Amino acid sequence: MKLDTLRALAVVAFMAVGGQAFAAAGAPKPPENVWTFEGVFGRFDQTQLQRGYKVYKEVCSACHAMSLLSFRNLSQPGGPGFTAGQVKALAETYQVKDGPNETGDMFERPGRPADRLPSPFPNKQAAAAANGGAYPPDLSVIAKARTYERGFPTFVFDIFTTFTQQGPDYIKALLTGYQDPPAGFEVPDGKYYNKYFPGGVIAMPNVLNDGQVDYPKTADGRPQAPETAAQYSKDVTAFLMWAAEPHLQQRKELGFKVLCFLLLFAGLLYFTKKKIWARVEGHHGPAF
Repeated sequence: MKLDTLRALAVVAFMAVGGQAFAAAGAPKPPENVWTFEGVFGRFDQTQLQRGYKVYKEVCSACHAMSLLSFRNLSQPGGPGFTAGQVKALAETYQVKDGPNETGDMFERPGRPADRLPSPFPNKQAAAAANGGAYPPDLSVIAKARTYERGFPTFVFDIFTTFTQQGPDYIKALLTGYQDPPAGFEVPDGKYYNKYFPGGVIAMPNVLNDGQVDYPKTADGRPQAPETAAQYSKDVTAFLMWAAEPHLQQRKELGFKVLCFLLLFAGLLYFTKKKIWARVEGHHGPAF
C-alpha cells in the first residue's frame, strides 16, 4: 500500500474516532498564526522544517512516534532539504530491529534511509504504561487530524483552511497553552492544565522551555531563530504539517496549473460559441 494511501487512511481514522473530541468546544479559540505554507502560493520554509525536526528529535521523539515518516523523506523536494549523506548519517544514529536472521532471531542494526523513524516504544501498551496510562498519539498526520470549531460565519471557509491552518494553529496553541488552572478547577494528580485542550485537563506535561534546544548558528554566531518555547512550538508545528502533507507544494502547483487551464479553456469555449452563433444571428427557425 502506498505511503500517501496510508496517510489518507490515518487521517480518516483520526477524524472518525476523535475528530469531535478534539474540536475545542468550550475552550478559547487558538490564536491565528502566519504560516509560510498558507494560501495558493504558500511554501514550506526549509530552514524552519530543519529546526522543527531538531525539536521533534530532541524533545517529542522521547514519547511520540512518526510511523509513516521514513528517513529518506527528509531529503525529498519541498521538505527539510537534508542531503542524501546527511540522511544516511542521521539514520545510522538509530538502532532498528530487523530479522529474522539465518538462525531465526531478531536483531538490531544501524538505520538506513529507507527505514521508518523508529518508535520510542515497542507497542501501544508499553507507551501507555510509560506515560501514566495515556497513549502518546503518533504524530505522522496529527497536523491534519486536529482542528477546532470556529463558529459562524468563519466555519463556511473551513473547508479551505482546516488542513493548512486550523490544525497547525491548534497544535501551536496547545504546546504553549499550559498555565495554572482557574480558581476552583480541580486537576487530577499526574495531569496538567492546558487552556486550549478540550476539558482543560491533559496528560502531557509542558515539554518546551526557553533555551531547551540549540538552533544552528548564523555566520555571526547568533542562533538562526529565537531559542524560545514560542519559536520551538511554531517550528515543530510546521515540521508536523509537512510530515502530514509532504507533497503540499507540488499539489498547490498542480492545482494552480489546472485552474489556469480551466480559465483558458472556458475563454476558448466562450469565443467559440460566439463565433458559431454569429453565423445564425438574425435567423429565425420555423414557427411551431
